[in-house]
Amino acid sequence: MSNLAALLKESNYTVVFTGAGMSTDSGLPDFRSNDKGLWKKKDPSRIASTDALNQNVKEFFEFYRERVVGVKEHGPHEGHRILAKWENEGLVKSIITQNVDGFHQEAGSKRVAELHGTLQKVHCQSCGAEYGSDMYLEKNYACKACGGKLRPSVILFGEMLPEAPFLMAEEESERADLFIVIGSSLTVTPANQFPLIAKQHGAKLVIVNMEPTGFDLYADLAIHRQKAGEFLKKVDQELQRL
Repeated sequence: MSNLAALLKESNYTVVFTGAGMSTDSGLPDFRSNDKGLWKKKDPSRIASTDALNQNVKEFFEFYRERVVGVKEHGPHEGHRILAKWENEGLVKSIITQNVDGFHQEAGSKRVAELHGTLQKVHCQSCGAEYGSDMYLEKNYACKACGGKLRPSVILFGEMLPEAPFLMAEEESERADLFIVIGSSLTVTPANQFPLIAKQHGAKLVIVNMEPTGFDLYADLAIHRQKAGEFLKKVDQELQRL
């Protein structure tokens, strides 16, 4: 903890990259774990793809309504709030996240690149009109403007990452002199390239994840068996002692 706290104090431009480990601490399921992973129970191509939206729409709506309900029933944990506090204090410049729950912004973080979109909003597949995800809670899946199908504003299987968050993430990775990965196995491309981009541009790389990752060999510091929220709380306490 003291090593990371010291690195944070010394850094002029720290970027944090978060994955499912941040969300599971809030009580949300992840996608790939062997016991509770969503994709161990359901076929993503059948319920979370562009094809599903067009050809399996009832199951698509049911699956994503369940996910929206999950996000509404949970919220940011102390780790999210600590990252927001660090941003406010100037210790963290931005967050790149693979998560779609919107908890970073809910906790107060302002500069967030949501690589995979958000479950906090839905939009019309036909005209692009945007609505809050409460529409799904109400089982209202039709656009008020044109009657088109409302879909969650997340990246579905078969779609490219949104350009603006991707470019922001790329720029922030290149600017970082400290890049901290929290709660990601770094198995999903192209998101897992950002730690390497940071490293190639001279950043120190720290990876914090429950299990070892394939990128640990590039890290200046790799920390395992730490839950995201508990770990961030310990580092924050250490920072206050420095």
